Amino acid sequence: MMITKKAISRRTVLRGLGAAVALPLLDGMVPALSAQARTAANPRARFGFLYVPHGSIMDQWTPAQEGAGFEFSTILKPLEKFREHVTVFTHLDNRGENGHSPSTAMFLSGVFPPKGTVIKLGTTVDQLIAQQIGQTTTFPSMEFATEDHSSHLGSCAGDFLCSYMSTISWASPTQPLPMEINPRVVFERMFGSDRSSPEERAARIAQNTSILDAVIESANDLKRGLGPRDRTRVTEYLENVREIERRIVQAERQREVSGVEVPLTPVGIPESWEEHVKLMFDLQALALQADLTRVISFMMARELSTLSYPQLGVADGHHPVSHNNGVPEQVAKKIAIDIYHLVLFASFLDKLKATPDGDGTLFDHSLFLYGSGMSNGNQHTHNNLPILLVGGAAGKVKGGKHLKFKDDTPLSNLMRGLLETAGAPIETFGMSDGLISL
Repeated sequence: MMITKKAISRRTVLRGLGAAVALPLLDGMVPALSAQARTAANPRARFGFLYVPHGSIMDQWTPAQEGAGFEFSTILKPLEKFREHVTVFTHLDNRGENGHSPSTAMFLSGVFPPKGTVIKLGTTVDQLIAQQIGQTTTFPSMEFATEDHSSHLGSCAGDFLCSYMSTISWASPTQPLPMEINPRVVFERMFGSDRSSPEERAARIAQNTSILDAVIESANDLKRGLGPRDRTRVTEYLENVREIERRIVQAERQREVSGVEVPLTPVGIPESWEEHVKLMFDLQALALQADLTRVISFMMARELSTLSYPQLGVADGHHPVSHNNGVPEQVAKKIAIDIYHLVLFASFLDKLKATPDGDGTLFDHSLFLYGSGMSNGNQHTHNNLPILLVGGAAGKVKGGKHLKFKDDTPLSNLMRGLLETAGAPIETFGMSDGLISL
């Protein structure tokens, strides 16, 4: 057998008219006999930040035992299968006036937002990490959401600008980053080139052709030079791309067939919120797999969300449910919503765990912060926030524990730990008064 050090570039893309499709990590991208640390297979850590609104029912979120071997609580049960990679934190706080806008604004910044017309917060931890590890990827970071404030009456809380509740990502103290809610826009951003005009994309949809049809010749040329395992991996990856595009097109057609006028909702957003979340998660998985980005943030829902969950038997909006006043029936509804969010998140983690990436999987090489910017949704409090980490960060983080801190420990201390893990240590961040090393 001939051994060669020639390898496919990690930056190889499939090109066609109006399309450029990045590839997952392949065996052919690793030169034979080369030290793995010097090749594309060297594990690269990815980071994700997921926000859920309205806090949680903390006595059903918080594990009863500290340290290793803790029993997963009612709400956290969906993550139990990832036990060895889960760390739960108790008594992490964001100090300041309680409310919906500060909850979102402070989540990744640790900075209390000013009232009035001045926009000023702080560069968020996801963007600081993107500055460190995202400069060689197509997108230093990607921001996702399922809701914006346009369709909600009274969408901005108190005397705060809407900007503070519309995103969890800030590129600078004065630059909030928009969260994209339309799967079609995300898909075209990931796989459509600058030559793909809106008219061309509309024509492709009308003709029922896939973006992959534009790169099929390039894909076939590439496959002829690959080994059997790489050919299979490329085929499966492209099938995933095609399936996601099919679901987006189906969502667009459902909108057209229904004839419902929803002018504030862009085309491409499924009528089902669950399908919307799953599409966004699948797009994130593709972006991480193709190394289009190594940093993602995702608002699964927003503060003041009026989403109802009839599939759970919850006809009330999420925000009204969070104001449960201790009524058992309403508390049970809030618990059901919180479990449901984690079930969807766990399904995303399953997908990453099944996706090869170098010497491991995408799950092994990723680390996700999941939580809310408030704890008690009934009172809008910011102390003892529901916060957890899950993933391996390319071997840099060990989970399997519940860490309980003293009261009033700043969440910013954990953000410093994340920055340290990403190779971007910082002496102070937000309200930090120490460092939680991971």
